[in-house]
Amino acid sequence: MKATGIVRRIDDLGRVVIPKEIRRTMRIREGDPLEIFTERDGEVIFKKYSPIGELGEFAAGYAETLAKTSGIAVVITDKDSVIAVSGAPKKELVEKRISEDVEKMLEKKNVFVIDSAKSGVPVVDGSEKYYAGVVAPIVSEGDTIGSVMMVSEKETMPVGELEKKLCQSAAGFLGKHMED
Repeated sequence: MKATGIVRRIDDLGRVVIPKEIRRTMRIREGDPLEIFTERDGEVIFKKYSPIGELGEFAAGYAETLAKTSGIAVVITDKDSVIAVSGAPKKELVEKRISEDVEKMLEKKNVFVIDSAKSGVPVVDGSEKYYAGVVAPIVSEGDTIGSVMMVSEKETMPVGELEKKLCQSAAGFLGKHMED
């Protein structure tokens, strides 16, 4: 754990303010759910809550099936990081923070598909090794909670209506699964 040097007091209603710099760095926005953990030595840890993160094994199985069916690498994310990968090295992508470009796409709740006029967008922050050709947001109860992507090591990759529909279908299924 890394000390920030910032100290905050709890107010009379039991609230504590998370400084703007930390919220910006950790991409915590108003309304984001936080999980609270405690340690025996008195530590209280706040962690961004990821509902789709609870589907880790299930999402990994779905990614594997989708990658085998399509022949294209598949990445499943929550709103912040990659949670499942198939068809590409897991160590290079799993638990890595998604790129700001992908994050912006998720906010729009639209499916993104590259075509001959567009290049794919980097999948994770700080690495331009993998590019998304299709990004389908996972929507549950009206909120975007993650995405299903088809990715490649090339900036452009041939994707069409079939790949778009496969990602949309997977995203729709995972979103519905979260609602149940």
